[in-house]
Amino acid sequence: MEKNNSASRMERRKQNKKPPKRFRKFLTYTAVTFLVLFLVIVVGGGITVFSMIKNAPELDAQNLKYASSSTVYDMNSKKVISINGKEKRDYASIKDIPPRVRNAFIATEDVRFYKHSGIDPKRVAGAILSNITHGFGSEGASTITQQVIKNSFLSPEKTVTRKIQEAYLALKLEREYSKDQILEFYLNKIYFGHGAYGVKTAAKVYFDKSLDELTTSEIALLAGLPQRPNGYDPVKNPDLAEERRNVVLSLMEKNGYISEQEKEKAQAESIKKMIVKQKEESGPRYEAFLQQVIDDAEKEGISEKDLFEGGLKIYTTLDPDAQSQAEKILSTDDYVVYPDDQFQAGVVLLDTKTGEIRAIGGNRLSEKEQVSRGFNYATDTQRQPGSTIKPVLDYGPAIEYLKWSTNTPIRDEPLEINGKQVQNWDKSYHGTLTMREALVQSYNIPAIKAFQAVGEDNAKKFANNLGLGLDKIYPSYAIGGFETGVSPLKMAGAFSAFGNQGVYNQPTTLRKIEYPNGKVREIKHKPKKAMSDYTAYMVTDMLKSVVSRGTGRMAQIPGLDVAGKTGTTNLPQGVYGNGSSDSWFVGYTTRYTAAVWTGYDKTGSNTYVRKDDQVIAKLIFKQLVSHASQGKMTADFEKPGSVVARGSELYVQGTSVPALAQPKYAKSDEDTSDSNESEEAKKEEEADKEKDKKEEEKKTDQEKPKDDETTTAPDTPATPPKDDQGGSDQGGNGDNGQGGTNQDDGNNQDDGNNQDDGTNQDGGTDQGGDNGQDDGQQDKPDTPTTPPKDENKPDKPTEPTTPPKKDTIQSNSVNSNRNKAQSDTSN
Repeated sequence: MEKNNSASRMERRKQNKKPPKRFRKFLTYTAVTFLVLFLVIVVGGGITVFSMIKNAPELDAQNLKYASSSTVYDMNSKKVISINGKEKRDYASIKDIPPRVRNAFIATEDVRFYKHSGIDPKRVAGAILSNITHGFGSEGASTITQQVIKNSFLSPEKTVTRKIQEAYLALKLEREYSKDQILEFYLNKIYFGHGAYGVKTAAKVYFDKSLDELTTSEIALLAGLPQRPNGYDPVKNPDLAEERRNVVLSLMEKNGYISEQEKEKAQAESIKKMIVKQKEESGPRYEAFLQQVIDDAEKEGISEKDLFEGGLKIYTTLDPDAQSQAEKILSTDDYVVYPDDQFQAGVVLLDTKTGEIRAIGGNRLSEKEQVSRGFNYATDTQRQPGSTIKPVLDYGPAIEYLKWSTNTPIRDEPLEINGKQVQNWDKSYHGTLTMREALVQSYNIPAIKAFQAVGEDNAKKFANNLGLGLDKIYPSYAIGGFETGVSPLKMAGAFSAFGNQGVYNQPTTLRKIEYPNGKVREIKHKPKKAMSDYTAYMVTDMLKSVVSRGTGRMAQIPGLDVAGKTGTTNLPQGVYGNGSSDSWFVGYTTRYTAAVWTGYDKTGSNTYVRKDDQVIAKLIFKQLVSHASQGKMTADFEKPGSVVARGSELYVQGTSVPALAQPKYAKSDEDTSDSNESEEAKKEEEADKEKDKKEEEKKTDQEKPKDDETTTAPDTPATPPKDDQGGSDQGGNGDNGQGGTNQDDGNNQDDGNNQDDGTNQDGGTDQGGDNGQDDGQQDKPDTPTTPPKDENKPDKPTEPTTPPKKDTIQSNSVNSNRNKAQSDTSN
């Protein structure tokens, strides 16, 4: 019996006994062999493993010791700056790195580091299974050794060649260097954010401590950063940093490096209290643009780790001259006078034809004041778009899917949606308007009717073809009442397609990336036909009218054919004043597209865009686009063969004179504008007007000559006549799409003396909804609410100036006048 028990114990000992070292090495090389065989199968036998290994780079001690940051090049392939600006490096030998610091990184990155020979068989097996089930490259098996190899000598691409070379070099590195040496390389190469390379530098930057002074919680925080140094930045994102730190602490406890009690104590420490106040150091030059480079690279599968440690050459679309000008326009009063230092702005300048981003103005801080990875109002902000959305969700889809002409009549009459009365900025109705005039005057009811006639599905499809990525939309969206909002980058991308014959290009900062091994990866996005060429041109022609005689007059640029739309948003509930939360201008030429947002971080009693300052968005556009266009030939917009001009209005080829546009499900009150008039008489009157208009135009305008590749002037003089004011473009607040009024009720005025005196403003309130409340308004002209009769617009029937006494959707009307004259050479 005793012998049996003894035998049993011996058997258990044999089972628990670890395999000899030689056998473990055999398992490692067996796993590598299987990995190689798997990769050869993937390759299909076309390339031999031996040729891949033969072409692997040599191990270089200098490259092993120091990380290599990526370098950014501009549109002309000229070196600009390092991706992370100023670098901080303080090398630490392994003997100066406490064991508990080493253990935290081992537990997080490679728990079997001291047991494998450069490749971990278990991780390899898991990665192979994942790659078979989810596709090649879906999961990595990289050990610390392999990470040192990849970041020192290879590209970050997930290719068969790189994987084989990485495995080969990792085994070679383990033969030539000790484990402690390899760990030393790793802990000094990794990037921790805020310009800090290496764990010793990071301890000083974040905690102002030496490595032996760090607490367990501080060590865990550092160990979690290298995976995503910007995403887990404890200064910018303390909540995400805390989650990541807690994961590291759990791994440390799981692998026996700390007790459960130590883990819980460390997890209870506040991240914000741990971090020392960062020194006020300026961010890198072109900070706003570099932020987008990093974001675009991550979208292309290049991790933050690879960007900051991989030694890449990143060739971008940056126009340094335009970028510098954007920063000067926003950070000084030399071009535009700003009301105060809290007033913010963001602008994106695109190449209309390619979608390549030429410049980004992210905020109004000067170059010296910029903070690395600070908030970018051009790309990060999500604000209500106001009436800038009308071409995208209302009138563009109406032309695309219903083939409306610019002369299509829309009835501006009482309209009720979900129990709320929609209103225009002047609280009155204007009878039958052409689609062009409805857009120029930025009335809300015609926009919503166009949206309803098109249908929500088609409107959403059209907008998403332009890169907006909307999941759901409501009638309030038709006038800018979004639930979450959009960025200037998104709006610039959408509008650029109107200027590019309906072809949408995804905005990007990247052209190509060169890896340390010399391999080049071209970054190209396939252009997308977002709409017909007739839609693009007809929308453009209407938006030219907005700039030439509507709310966008102050955006006119002498010698350039400019189309664009203004937008402002309502003040939130509880804030009272003559102004708006946001003020926009999005415009374009055949060469450049620019989107500008202006406003405050948080709208309050003293921080809202006053009527006199709603012109600023247009002035920023004007200053930037005129500067970027200097010395460049910019063609006028050219009418395609699919569009027919009848007088000053445009029609889709093959269509007839349209009937009165009526939405399918618009619920409206009784029409009070001459209810005794019969429908027959209305039609007859419209026909007579059309006939008179054609006869008059025939005398003066036969057919417009074709636009040449020249710098021709806009439709009207660059300086609007005195008191020629546009309105403000207020979009409705979106109460989950419960109506809303998008009002353009500001004043877009020029004093006639080539000075931007605050008078050409998108004043008022092209306001998109705030917090989902539907009470927007729109651009209000500074002239009589009924536009003067002209040959392009039908007469306005007499209608009541006071809307029915119902629950209404509206906001404060705004007049925009800048009291201080702003001299501008491009007026």
